[in-house]
Amino acid sequence: MYVFPVINIILGLLLAPLMIGVINRTKAIFGGRHGQPLLQPYYDIFKLFSKAAVYSTTTSWVFRAGPIVGIAVTIVALLIIPMGGSAGILSFSGDFILLAYLFGMMRFLTVLAALDTGSPFEGMGASREVTFSALAEPALLLGLAALAILSDNMSLAGIFNGLPLETFLAPGGMSIMLVLASFAIVFLVENCRIPFDDPTTHLELTMIHEVMVLDHSGPDLAFIEYSAALKMWVLGLILTGIVTPITGTANPLILTGISIAVLFGIAIAVGVVESVMARLKLPSVPLLLVSATVLSLLAIALSTFTNGMQI
Repeated sequence: MYVFPVINIILGLLLAPLMIGVINRTKAIFGGRHGQPLLQPYYDIFKLFSKAAVYSTTTSWVFRAGPIVGIAVTIVALLIIPMGGSAGILSFSGDFILLAYLFGMMRFLTVLAALDTGSPFEGMGASREVTFSALAEPALLLGLAALAILSDNMSLAGIFNGLPLETFLAPGGMSIMLVLASFAIVFLVENCRIPFDDPTTHLELTMIHEVMVLDHSGPDLAFIEYSAALKMWVLGLILTGIVTPITGTANPLILTGISIAVLFGIAIAVGVVESVMARLKLPSVPLLLVSATVLSLLAIALSTFTNGMQI
């Protein structure tokens, strides 16, 4: 019963950093460069584990707890998220609410760890991170609520299994398109990618997420980098579950292969976006995030209306 969910967890733990490598290679191709090896994120994580962590005398246990809680939270999220038509090991009714709260907890501890250093730069990045998340989380929750209404199910596995190909061609298909547009924005902001943040910047004044982890080193930084890759994998599976129609007779292995292909397709799309557009000005970011929330609200209205028509 748990064979395929366990396989999906193992695949997530092994392949999540590869999404970062695909994004970096895509950006290199667009820039006319050879770029880093696809496995560079793995090398970086293993190298960090081989180094010792350095702690400031101004930090407390909060600073050390941030990376550990972050990796624990993303692993729990991986246990919840379905993949390839198979429900997660911890799947239950209303699990999508817990998933959103888990990411909120991860961000909360990361922000606390940044503030614990007493650095004004890290405090600035924490302030921006919290502002963006306060605007992105409603879009995520409302979008999942719209899909729950459309599929008449409260678990992520039930939601994805309740969105077959016929749903896209029915009146509810417009709701799904609105949710996809909203989640595409949420995916970029939650993973700190362009046009919201630049993970490769080295200027403290322009950093958002990266400035919060400037004082982390060694295994702590490895946990942060790995948990960020797992978070991208989990959020990518939400998009994958929506765009990959599930049929009851489909082979789980085939569906898992399709899901992995879609995930790396998303990584390529992120690399293309980062190659063809620049980072937005800070005042423009809230407008785009509010637009994502509005799209999710419209999806809820359409899903409710569609269900009313069916009744």
